[in-house]
Amino acid sequence: MKEKLHPGARWLFRMKAYSSLLFLIIILAFVIGPSSVILAGSFGAISWLIAIVSFLVLVTFILIMAEVYARLSYKFWNYEIGEDNIRLERGIIWKRYSNVPYERIQNVDIHRGIIARIFGFSSLLIQTAGYSMPVNMRAGGYHSEGYIPAVEENQAEKIREHILKKLKHKRQGF
Repeated sequence: MKEKLHPGARWLFRMKAYSSLLFLIIILAFVIGPSSVILAGSFGAISWLIAIVSFLVLVTFILIMAEVYARLSYKFWNYEIGEDNIRLERGIIWKRYSNVPYERIQNVDIHRGIIARIFGFSSLLIQTAGYSMPVNMRAGGYHSEGYIPAVEENQAEKIREHILKKLKHKRQGF
């Protein structure tokens, strides 16, 4: 049965969108700022008003886009803990499907950052042999192949115990 992420995952996705779009704001500020000063000399206070309104429209657009991204990312992120593997499904436009067999799993870590502690969820990092995927370096470097960004705290512990039990049985030959 497909499971959904914890609703607090929307905040993780929002923060990702804000950090990505912040770069766009900085670039546009460097473009709009000097041109506003030049226009201000020619047209006076009206050009300052146009610059301020343009900036507010841009910020509003970015907030709306971040919210749309957060909601769609949350809606299309699913995981399933199966009998022999873990299946992950994610992506808004380009879908990505992952299948992590229990035989390849080396370790299961539970991570609780500040946003996770505030909203009461955990991230699961299911590490497999020889796999690490680069992600946003500001967000902590690398994550595992079986990354599940937000599950209930007690559910994360149950999933971890289930996987470790499966690993123990597989290694003992059961």
